[in-house]
Amino acid sequence: MAIPNISSNKRSSEIVFFDLETNVPSKPGQKFWVLEFGAMVVCSRKLVELESYCTLIRPGDLSVVGLKSGRVDGITRKAVTDAPSFEEVSEKIFSILDGRIWAGHNIQRFDCVRIKAAFDEIGRPAPVPVGLIDSLGVLSEKFGKRAGNMKMASLAAYFGLGEQKHRSLDDVRMNLEVLKHCATVLFLESSLPDLSIGNCEGTSSITTRSRSQVQNLPSSPIDKWQNNPSSITTRSSRGKLPGREETSRKSPPASTSALGYHRAVPYARQSLGKVTVGVRNLLCKAQNKPLNTLLKHSSTLFRGV
Repeated sequence: MAIPNISSNKRSSEIVFFDLETNVPSKPGQKFWVLEFGAMVVCSRKLVELESYCTLIRPGDLSVVGLKSGRVDGITRKAVTDAPSFEEVSEKIFSILDGRIWAGHNIQRFDCVRIKAAFDEIGRPAPVPVGLIDSLGVLSEKFGKRAGNMKMASLAAYFGLGEQKHRSLDDVRMNLEVLKHCATVLFLESSLPDLSIGNCEGTSSITTRSRSQVQNLPSSPIDKWQNNPSSITTRSSRGKLPGREETSRKSPPASTSALGYHRAVPYARQSLGKVTVGVRNLLCKAQNKPLNTLLKHSSTLFRGV
């Protein structure tokens, strides 16, 4: 009976995110040269980083690298002049890639092709993945075009993750963070199918659905609901009040009598304004005071209300 290779099974379940930085051919017949390789191995169950590796690589033709870079942290000719050649780091690159699941942004059409070509150039067998996750294809299909052109820079900007540096290891880590954010949004949308997630850019000026409804409701919405519960529209009624958005999903059901629903309030009618003023005054007085002072006097808010 064959003994299963635990080490091999563990390796095949690990995901290696990798990224290449290359020159951009500017002349007909000019080839791609790998200028930097960066990779990060993560556990597929916890998405924690297990190991990472990054190295600059000296191209066979230094003239393809500019003396200066248009990016702040870009790769320059001076930076790669004393770097190892691809052949010198090929064994390490092979060991980190071979037999693992490969992941990256647009790796199927670019990075995978460049890696194979680089190994062919030195006459060595190229590493082989046990699976492939191209985040560009996955997110284009699952996440849609809500982030624009779906480039890494656009996705990072969409989630406020900072500016893409176009350096291998930095981009790899950003790739994983983008996937985490996208997965979270998709999970929330699948868990709450009725939730309408709009454009949340510019949080300082954002008006939420609940806030817009409070602004449009009369000054005493609680009294209105108590006097006429059916006048408040809920999502379940699928209707809208004239000139008004749907009310919050926290609104009580329309047929309160049928469900035996009763909403209790901790204050009497016509007293919401007094409570608001009391809270404001209490917070003003409690500035720079210990929390227990605030709690001690908070019970006075509803007295006499």
